[in-house]
Amino acid sequence: MADRTGQEILRRLRWPIRLTRAGMLAERFTRAFWPVWSLAFAVLGALMLGLHDLVPVEVVWAVAVVALVAGLALLSWGVRAFRLPREHEVLARLDATMAGRPIQALMDAQAIGAGDSASRAVWEAHQARMRARAEVARPVRPDLRVSARDPFGLRYMAALVLLVALLFGSFFRVGSVADMAPGVGSAEAGIGASWEGWISPPGYTGKPTLYLNDQDAGEIAAPEGSRITLRLYGPSGALRVVEDVSGAPLEPAEGTGQASEPAQDFALAEEGSLAIEGPGGRSWDMAVIPDAAPEVDATGPAEASAVGDFTMPFEARDDYGVVAARARITLDEDRVDRRYGLSIEPEPRDAIEVALPLPVARGREDFEDVLVEDFSQHPWANLPVKLELRAEDAGGNVGKSPVQEIDLAARRFFDPMAAVVAEMRRDLLWNRDNARRIAQVLRAVSYKPEEGLFDRESDYLRLRFILRRIETGAEYGISDETRDEIAEALWDLALLLEEGTLADALERMRQAQERLTEAMKNGASDAEIARLMDDLREATRDYLEQLQREFAEENQRDGDSDQPDQGESDENTMTMTQDDLQRMMDRIQELMEQGRMAEAQQALEELQQMMENMRMTEGQGGQGGQSPGDQAMEGLSETLRDQQGLSDEAFRDLQDRFNPGGESGQSRGNEGGQGGMGREGERDGEGEGQAGEPGQDGEGERPGQEGAPQDPAESLAERQNQLRRQLDQQRGALPGAGTPGGDAAREALDRAGRAMDGAEEALREGDLAEAIDRQAEAMDNLREGMRELGEQMAEEQGENDGDEGQSADGRPGQDRSDPLGRNQRGATGVEDNMLQGEDVYRRAQDLLEELRRRSGERARPESERDYLERLLDRF
Repeated sequence: MADRTGQEILRRLRWPIRLTRAGMLAERFTRAFWPVWSLAFAVLGALMLGLHDLVPVEVVWAVAVVALVAGLALLSWGVRAFRLPREHEVLARLDATMAGRPIQALMDAQAIGAGDSASRAVWEAHQARMRARAEVARPVRPDLRVSARDPFGLRYMAALVLLVALLFGSFFRVGSVADMAPGVGSAEAGIGASWEGWISPPGYTGKPTLYLNDQDAGEIAAPEGSRITLRLYGPSGALRVVEDVSGAPLEPAEGTGQASEPAQDFALAEEGSLAIEGPGGRSWDMAVIPDAAPEVDATGPAEASAVGDFTMPFEARDDYGVVAARARITLDEDRVDRRYGLSIEPEPRDAIEVALPLPVARGREDFEDVLVEDFSQHPWANLPVKLELRAEDAGGNVGKSPVQEIDLAARRFFDPMAAVVAEMRRDLLWNRDNARRIAQVLRAVSYKPEEGLFDRESDYLRLRFILRRIETGAEYGISDETRDEIAEALWDLALLLEEGTLADALERMRQAQERLTEAMKNGASDAEIARLMDDLREATRDYLEQLQREFAEENQRDGDSDQPDQGESDENTMTMTQDDLQRMMDRIQELMEQGRMAEAQQALEELQQMMENMRMTEGQGGQGGQSPGDQAMEGLSETLRDQQGLSDEAFRDLQDRFNPGGESGQSRGNEGGQGGMGREGERDGEGEGQAGEPGQDGEGERPGQEGAPQDPAESLAERQNQLRRQLDQQRGALPGAGTPGGDAAREALDRAGRAMDGAEEALREGDLAEAIDRQAEAMDNLREGMRELGEQMAEEQGENDGDEGQSADGRPGQDRSDPLGRNQRGATGVEDNMLQGEDVYRRAQDLLEELRRRSGERARPESERDYLERLLDRF
C-alpha cells in the first residue's frame, strides 16, 4: 500500500522533483568547479588582452605550466567533491519546503490501529491533508552562492578580466601564443598570417577609436595626431606595412617585412596611404582632419567699472575646445603723452599677462565671457597700451586676436588732492628718478593745508611722512622694496582722500558680497547662507550710514547748512533707499532659500552694481544751482505727486460711497472737517519741493483748508482745476522749445491737461469712476512728457561732455546729487531709474494683486466690482 502511494506521489510530483534535482546539480557543480572556471576566465582574458606579448617567452611558458598544473589540480579536486544528487536527497529537499513534510507522510504506512475503523479514519484524513499539501509543491530554487568558499571574490576578479578582454581585446591575440612554442615553423604554417589595427584619435577630440579590421578598403578620415597601432601575426615576412602618413616611414628590407616588428605604432601626420601587404591584407587612403587654431577676439570696448575694475567682453571658439586663454598687455610708448613725470624713459617692466575666464559648466567650443581685472594700482593704469588676446587648444595650437590700441581702463580719482597723489604714485613707478620732482609737487600742493585741502589732520600727517621718505630716497637712492612701499602708502592715502573712512566700510561690504557669491556657487547650506546674508546686511547698513555722514559733512563744508529743507529731503531720501535695499536683500535671501541660485546671483550682481553706481555718483557729484530743465522736471514731478494724491482720494471717496462703514470710510472719518484734504494736506505740508516752485504757493488757497463744510466732490474738482492751471504755467515755461524732445514733451503735457479737464468735469458731475480713469490718463501723459524732457536733457548733456561737466561759469558739478546718486529734484524725480527697475515693477505687481483681491470679494457692491474689473482690463 505504501509502495503504491509512493509511486503515485512521485508520478504527480515528477516536474517539481526534476527541477529540484537540476538545481541541486547546479549547486554542486558550481561549488565543486568554480575554481576551475575562474582560472580559465583569468587565463583567457590575459591572452585576449595580449599580455603574453609584453613579457619574455620564458615567463609566458612558466606561467602556462603553473596554470596548467593548477587547473589539473583544481579539476581533480572538483571531480572528487562533485556528487550527483540522489532520489531521497531530492525528495528531502523538496519535502523540507512544505509544512509537516507531506511527501514523507504520504509514503508512510499506518503502524498501529489498522483494524480500528476510527484510527483508520483519522489516518485517512491525515493522508488526505498531506496529499493536498503535496499537490501544491514547488521546485526548490538552487543556492549558487559560493561566497563562503571564496571570501576574497576571486571568481569576480576573473570574470572582470574576461569582460575587459571581450570589450577591448581580441581572440586573434590568443593564437600568437603558438609563435612562442618550439618548432614554431610548422605551427605558423598551420596558423597562417593575420593582423589587427586601430586608429586612436587624441583624447581631447572626443572621437571614437576605429578598429581597422572592421574598416573596408577605401578612404578613412581621422583627426590630426591620431595614433595608428598595428599588430602583425604569423611567419616573418608574410605581412608587411607600407605607409607614407607618419612623415618618416620605415622601408622594409628586401625579402622581409615589418613583421619582424610585430607591433607598429606611429602618428597620423599627413595625408597618404596605409597598406598591409600579404595574406588578408588591406589598404586605405588616409585623410587628415586638421586641428584648426582657436579664434579669440574682443567683442566690445574696454571699460572701467565704478570701482576701477577693467572689464572687456570677448569671445573664443575652437573645433575641439579652448583649454587656456590669456590677455597680453604691453605699454604703447608711441601714444603716451610724454610730459611731466612721463617725459623720461620708463623703467623696464614686463608685459601684463592675465588669464581669461573659461566656462566650467558648459562647452568651450564657442563661448562668450568678460575679462574682469583691477589694474588700478599698475603703473600703466589709464595709459595707452596694446592688448592682444591668445587662446590655446589641447593640440598646442595658438590663436591670437588683432592687436588693439586701448587705454588701460582703471580707477579715476575725482578729489583734486587724491588725483594729485595718485599721479605722483604713477610717476614714481614710471621711473624712480622722478622722486625729486614728486617731492616738489607734493610740497607745492600741500603748502597751506589749513585751507580745506584735507578733511582730517591725520591725512596731512601721512602725506608729510611719505614726503620725507621720498625726499630721503631722492637724496640717497630708492631700492625696489622702498619704491613699492612708498607706492602702496601713496595709494592708501589717495583712497583716504577720495573716500575718507568710507573705504573701510565699502571694502567690508564688497567682501561680504564676494563671500556670499562664493557660497552660492559652492552649494553652501541654508544656515551658512543665512549667516552670510546677515553679514551683508550689516556691512551695507554701515556703508550707507558712513556715506550719509560723508555727504552731510561735504554739504556743511560747502555752505549748505542754511538749507534745512533740503537736508531733510536728503534724510528722507536715504531712509527710503535703505528700505529699497532691504527689500532687495530680502528678495535675494528668498530666492536662495527656494534654491533659485541663478536668479539670486543675478540679483546680487544688480545690488553690487547699484552700490557701485551710488558710490561713483557720490564721488562725482558737485554742488550748485539748478538748471531750467531741472526746475521744470522738479515742478512736473510735484504736479504728478499732487495728481496721484488727488486720484487716491477720489478712489477712497468711491469706496466710501459703496461701503460707508468699511475700512476706507473709517480711515477718513477724521478728515471731514478738512474737506478731504487732511491726508493730502499733511503730505504737502512736509513736501520736498523748495519755496517758490510752481504749485507750492497756491496750496493755501485750496478749497477745504478753511474748515468750512462742503461737498467732497466739489473740493476735489476745485483742486483738479488748480492742478490744471498749474500744469498750463509749467507747460509755458518748459525749456527745449523747437527741439524734438521739447515739442514731444509739450504735446504730452497738452494731452495731460485735456485729461485733467475731463477729470474735473466728471468730479463736478459726481462720476468718480470716470474721474479716476481720466486722472490715470493724465498721469500717464505726465510721465510721458517728463520722460521726453529727460531724454532731451540727456542729449544736451551729452553734447556738453566736451566741457568736462562744467557750467557756464566754469564751476563743475552743477547737477547736484545726494549720497545715493539720485538727482535732488524731489523725492519722485523723473530720472531714468524712476520709470524702470525692480522696485517699480514689484510695486506695480503689488497693486495689480490688490485690485484682483478686491474684485474677487463678493461682499463689495456690484458697481465697485465693475469698476475694479475695468481697471484690471485696462492694465
